Amino acid sequence: MADPEELERPDAKRDWGAALPEVETDPIAARRLPHQPPPRLYEKRKAVHNKRIDGPFRRFKWLIMVVTLAIYYVTPWIRWDRGPYAPDQAVLIDLANRRFYMFDIEIWPHEFYFVAGMLIMAGIGLFLVTSAVGRAWCGYACPQTVWTDLFQHIDRLIDGDRNARIRLDKAPWGPAKIARRGAKWSIYLLISMLTGGAWILYFADAPTLFVDFFRLEADPVAYMTVAILTGTTFWLGGFMREQVCIYMCPWPRIQGAMLDEKSLIVTYKDWRGEPRGSLKKSLKNPDEYGDCVDCLQCVAVCPTGIDIREGQQIGCITCALCIDACDRVMKDIGRPRGLIDYATLEQCEAEAAGAPAQPAWKALVRPRTFIYFGIWGAIGLAMLFALGTRSHTDLTVSPDRNPPFMLMKDGSVRNSYTLRLRNMEARPREMEVSFAGLPEGSVMWTDRIGREDAATAQVLTVPADETRVVRVYVVTPAGTDVDNFRFVLTSLDEQRESDSEETTFTAPGDE
Repeated sequence: MADPEELERPDAKRDWGAALPEVETDPIAARRLPHQPPPRLYEKRKAVHNKRIDGPFRRFKWLIMVVTLAIYYVTPWIRWDRGPYAPDQAVLIDLANRRFYMFDIEIWPHEFYFVAGMLIMAGIGLFLVTSAVGRAWCGYACPQTVWTDLFQHIDRLIDGDRNARIRLDKAPWGPAKIARRGAKWSIYLLISMLTGGAWILYFADAPTLFVDFFRLEADPVAYMTVAILTGTTFWLGGFMREQVCIYMCPWPRIQGAMLDEKSLIVTYKDWRGEPRGSLKKSLKNPDEYGDCVDCLQCVAVCPTGIDIREGQQIGCITCALCIDACDRVMKDIGRPRGLIDYATLEQCEAEAAGAPAQPAWKALVRPRTFIYFGIWGAIGLAMLFALGTRSHTDLTVSPDRNPPFMLMKDGSVRNSYTLRLRNMEARPREMEVSFAGLPEGSVMWTDRIGREDAATAQVLTVPADETRVVRVYVVTPAGTDVDNFRFVLTSLDEQRESDSEETTFTAPGDE
């Protein structure tokens, strides 16, 4: 028997020169290469016209879309009574006064760690959701997904469902197509303007800014912000759509690194569906074909136009509309649901080996999920504790650096400080400023209380919800040696809140 490798070995006697294409021997002609189109860095977009589908996941998407849009558009209009000295808008980012209001919570600039804590909780929350149910954020709650979904419903309202939209896309421009495109893009533009307009209402009193905006009396920054957000919403939600998810957003790449074999993802169970065949063929030869009848309904309903049967891909946003479509087909042809389903890779391997299918919720019960939830919950509880026990009185001290001290005629030493007294209550308060750690005979006075009234403590009035800046002068007797001491701020109301900060006292020989 001949060696197979021997059969594939080239024939040494063959005239290989005759088999090669003729080479141009003229050097000038050889440099005249045939025209090649320039390489394209970006593949031309193929419009996605997804089909309308109904099912549990579609209804859940409706719920998330309605809730998130309602929160975004309605929140600036919610009123919240904080008294006469604070704004009555429930959620307000007051950049002019450097405050952030959220219902009963008021965050001051020196409490930015609360904002940092909320951002950390949001990040860990995304890790938790991703490790548990894959890219559920992308599929349901991401702003790009929500607005794209909204615009796709407008497409169906104006142009019809999938086949009608495909026919209209291919049709030449005429009065009917121009009218439909004009109506659809006008609605896009209106929604985009509402989106940009709602955003600026978070940064000022909403009713006042709303009236000023249409009277052309608002700040130019408001008009610029609305214009930018209108343009980006119109373009990204109306036209770019799935291109943002596939090419522009970094989150799918990050999520890919966060998934493991125990994460729930939308999966096509190929061991059950392959080989594919039409319903007619599978009925004739049931042993030759799997459950997939190649109806392409899972592709038709996908908002990014991918085929989930080709495996996991970056275009899959885990919205699960393909599950709704496949389950409906399986029900119609009398086969069990779940050919496309939420499942982990580990479960898929077990099912392919013959193990029974496991409920999806069991995939959530694992150490990684509990660890993320534990961290997320611990940060949340710590923030709640800090918010519940925080003082509404705050003190910041800045000693003068030039000159660091003044030597008086009698040998005493004077230091100057700038104190910031914060009254975080919505009412004026009397506050006492004193010091601790200085020798007997030390006194203090301020820029409003003269040297003749110098004492060991001074009482000042701090307006409601404001920071009062005070210049304070401290004098110690001659010959005293002190390095550090503390300023103490105490509210003289029934709360008796206090705050203190250590600072330095500079004397001759210390500089």
